[in-house]
Amino acid sequence: MVKENKKHFVYIVECADKTFYTGYTNDLKKRLEKHNNGVASKYTRARLPVRLVWYSAYRQLSGALRSEAMIKKLTRNQKEFLLRGECFA
Repeated sequence: MVKENKKHFVYIVECADKTFYTGYTNDLKKRLEKHNNGVASKYTRARLPVRLVWYSAYRQLSGALRSEAMIKKLTRNQKEFLLRGECFA
């Protein structure tokens, strides 16, 4: 298996309490199932159900992890702009 062809995903889910959770995975469908089964993260376990509101695919792990870190630093308003596909300063 060639790792360069493997997809990496950064995603945002909205929890039942309307908060956002940002994460990384290499299998988006499986990760969402784990979130909704309460076994993916402590944060989302207490805020079920979650729904996918945004994701982006990457060829390289390093790019995905950089994006995840950047998104986690955004304010809620900035994340909402991202979800709508708008630019922010």
